[in-house]
Order: sequence, then C-alpha cells, then structure tokens
Amino acid sequence: MNMTVLPGRLQGAVTAPPSKSHVHRLLIAAALCKEETAIHCPGDNADITATARCLESCGAKIEREGEGFIVSGPLQKPYQALDCGESGSTLRFLLPLCAALNGNATLTGSGRLPSRPNEPLLDALRQHGAQIDGDFLPQTVRGGLRAGDYALPGNVSSQYFTGLLFALPLLNGGSTLIYTSPLESMPYVDLTLSVLRQFGVTVELIENGWSIPGNQPYHSPGAVEAEGDWSAAAFWLGANALESKVAVNGLNPASCQGDKAILDLLRQIGGEMDVTDTPDLMPILSAVAAAIPGQTTRITGAARLRLKESDRLAAMANVLNALGGQVEEQPDGLILHGTHLMGGTVDGMNDHRVVMSAAIAATSCAGPVTILGAEAVNKSYPHFWKDFAALGGQTHV
Repeated sequence: MNMTVLPGRLQGAVTAPPSKSHVHRLLIAAALCKEETAIHCPGDNADITATARCLESCGAKIEREGEGFIVSGPLQKPYQALDCGESGSTLRFLLPLCAALNGNATLTGSGRLPSRPNEPLLDALRQHGAQIDGDFLPQTVRGGLRAGDYALPGNVSSQYFTGLLFALPLLNGGSTLIYTSPLESMPYVDLTLSVLRQFGVTVELIENGWSIPGNQPYHSPGAVEAEGDWSAAAFWLGANALESKVAVNGLNPASCQGDKAILDLLRQIGGEMDVTDTPDLMPILSAVAAAIPGQTTRITGAARLRLKESDRLAAMANVLNALGGQVEEQPDGLILHGTHLMGGTVDGMNDHRVVMSAAIAATSCAGPVTILGAEAVNKSYPHFWKDFAALGGQTHV
C-alpha cells in the first residue's frame, strides 16, 4: 500500500498503544507460569502476534479476551516450527528458552530477519551445551543448555541478555551473565528485570552483570497491565516539535522504557545527541531535525541500526534527502542540516519506524509526500494511520 500524506499540522489527543517491548516480556513470563495470568493490553501488532504464536506452539494457552490476553503455561518441550515473523525480539528471546526447554524446534522468520546475525548469542549458547543447527534462520534448536558463566559483548544487542535472563533461571544450577563491553540499550534490560521481579524470579546484580540462581519457578501475579508505548508516542511528540499540538495519553512517566528519553532528546535538536541507549528514536529524531531550518544536528551511537528491519541510517538519509533535506550519512549516525522540506516520493523500506517518521516529516513539507509500503506500520502500530487521520492528518491511498 502506498500512502500520500498532504502537508498540515496535527491537533488533538491519542492514547499510546501498548508497548510491544513490555508485552513481549509479559507474554513470555506468563507462559512460564503454571497459574493463569490476565494481561491488560488494549491492542496488538504483528510482533506481539509472533511471540504469542510461538509460545502457543510451545504449549502455552493464550486467549484474546476483551482488551487483553489470558495466558497460562507452563511451556512444554517445543517440537514444531516456531514462526517468528519479522520480530527480532521474538527470535532472540526464544532461542535461549528453546535451548533450556530441551525440545526439538525449528525457528523460522520472514523479511530481513533470516539475514540478521546473532553470532554472539549463538556462541554463548553453544559454549554451554545448546545444540543449534545453522547460524541463520531457519535454525533447529535441540536443547542441551547448561548453567554456568555466560559472557557477551554489550554493544551488539540487549535482546541477547533479555533472552538469557528469561532462560537461565530455569536451569539446574546457578549462572552468571556478564557484559564484556558497555551494555547499550540498558533500559530494555531494566524492563526485563522489572518483569522478572513481577513474576517472582530472583536476579542479583553483580559487577558488569547478574548472578542468577537456578531451578526457579515463575509465579503469576494474577493480573498485569501493559504500559503505553513511549516508542510509538515519540512520533506524536516529534510532530509537536514541528508545530503540531498532540496530547498523548496512557504513558507512564516512571516507566523503565528507555524511549521516554524522547522528551529530553527533542530539546537537543540543533546540537549533538547520542542514541546509544535509545536507538529506536533515531528515525523520528532525524525527521524532526531535518525539518527545522537553520539548525544542524548530529546523531551518534546508531551503528546498530544498520541491522534492523532496514539499514535505518541509510533509509532515513535517503527519505529525508528525497524530500529536499540536507542529510549526511555517517558510519554511526547522521548529520542533519535543517531546512524547509519540499515533499516527494519516498521508499518506506518495509520498516515501520521509517514509514511513521516519513509521515511526521510530511506534516511540515511544502507539498505532498507519497510513502511506498505504508502498511509496514502493522509491525508495531497497526492503528497509526487511523490515529493520524483522527488528528486531522490528510491522506489518500
């Protein structure tokens, strides 16, 4: 689907969709419990659906009821294909779990996911007895994971640490998990730790990592609520920096979500900002920075974004330059010379964050913007275009 967005500021109020980062974690923890858990989650998306689908393939019972899920486990030894869709979180969280559950499961995926590397995680799992066929999807996991001392680089993906933090408490014996270089995207790991605590799992902080006792059961807290998504809210808050007036409801100011930093980072436009801990904010920050005339902004700490649903650094540089922007691509970021954007046709690169950022940039363009592959929003925010229209955004297919 190609969507043409007409220029014009947005105004009104929206409710943030549920945080997919939080829901992934709640679903997995709930599926590891014997008891039933009610997860309040008013909405879902393709990535959340992928995690639920895979957990059901591992024996969990997941029912969509009203504005949430009813989940019960415990997970069984997986013996069938687990389709992770395009969700990197689903894959990286379930690889260690499948190895810990000693099944015989083949993990598959689509889009760019089969080509996205996971070498540090695979190395750590194999060094501790896991039998995993192949380095890229499809991969068959045959179990065998043992407790022990795990060490991974911290500058590749925090998702590796989350996957291990879910799996290691299940093993027969205690483990340690250490990051050998500074851990990037630490707020995502903090979110994982908060969910583990909520489900009765003990993880002890040690220098550069954690000590994790083994043989721990997960216990349901009964009912939990998914937080509103600061990552999704960032698009509307970015629009406000371009003179829209959007109120975003349903956000927790005390959340562990790192992307609540959007409020501070927007104030840094016109200077240098480091998105090491909040890489998902780079697309919307670059869209805003490119559209504010007379200010030069440098975004750094974003090299990992080359391995997302698209090469997001190249994608955003191409999108914004196609709209008349002045953007220089760097190895780990972008330099954006703010100017009046004109409009044009851009490729969304099958990347939800690129598409939504292009839509927000379009609100301040001089002419219409046609976004190719606009349906990519379904990955994280299926109601984005509906909310965009409710705020007065003018579009046509």
